[in-house]
Amino acid sequence: MPLSAAKLKVGDVHTARLVEDLKRTQIVQYAGASGDYNPLHTDEVFTTKVAGYPSVFAHGMLTMGMTGKMLTDYVGDARLTKYGVRFTSQVWPGDTLDASATVTEIANGLAKFDVSTRNQDGVEVLSGYAEARIDA
Repeated sequence: MPLSAAKLKVGDVHTARLVEDLKRTQIVQYAGASGDYNPLHTDEVFTTKVAGYPSVFAHGMLTMGMTGKMLTDYVGDARLTKYGVRFTSQVWPGDTLDASATVTEIANGLAKFDVSTRNQDGVEVLSGYAEARIDA
């Protein structure tokens, strides 16, 4: 059900669990779906021995996509008009991610949101903004 201005106020927070125990399989599936086969996301030997990371890690756009789904589930189909993010920390296999959207403004048939996704340790891995059309 789409959001309506009558049921929404500045400061409201919507939260959702995006993934619990992110699997390497999910990361590789995203590589296939997106066409982004950067070895940092799919090749453990390259990532650890050559690049020096502790493990492969998720694509930023995978995190953005999961967070975007949380937003569209909240605001309704075809309601999102703006969505932008900044990747603030890496997402590793085994991570659990929770996202939130906080209403910051309601005006002229639009709601604006601050968006944040955090891992199981409370580390913010994505921050951003969104805007959606709402019913009067």
